Amino acid sequence: MSRKAVSGILIAAAVVLLPACTRGSGDLEAWVAEVRARPAPPLDPLPVMKQFETFEYAAQNLRDPFSQPAPDSNSSNALRPDPNRRKEVLEAFPLDSLDMVGTIGAGEGVVGLVMGPDKVTYRVRPGNYMGLSDGRITAVFEDRIEMVELVPDGAGGWLERQAKIALEDN
Repeated sequence: MSRKAVSGILIAAAVVLLPACTRGSGDLEAWVAEVRARPAPPLDPLPVMKQFETFEYAAQNLRDPFSQPAPDSNSSNALRPDPNRRKEVLEAFPLDSLDMVGTIGAGEGVVGLVMGPDKVTYRVRPGNYMGLSDGRITAVFEDRIEMVELVPDGAGGWLERQAKIALEDN
């Protein structure tokens, strides 16, 4: 069969079947009319709106909590890192990644041996720096290395904090 013949048959079938769809719809139309005739159910009452208290913002003259605090002009302490000091090798590593592995010498001439995360052993003496917080070594003992770190105090100044690295028992 050709395409024209198939399309003709489909059009004829549609013309014949279309009137069949309208038969028996009387009960449907009656039901729709009945539903429309019913009274609408009552609406729920509107909710009562809460009255909110007004608030007057009176902190215009206080410091903005999201801005950098101004340095305290009353603090005259000279604690601050020296920006002109040349950084030492061990200042590139966090303090917790450094391990004390031993000492060389005795008495006042004790030199500490510190292994970095790069698996290189470094010699340190009082006055050397290590760690990320400007940690200046103050004393080297046979079982530990003591130092003082400079940490920000949160108000634009600096605080000294004691720290140490101990020789681990293996």
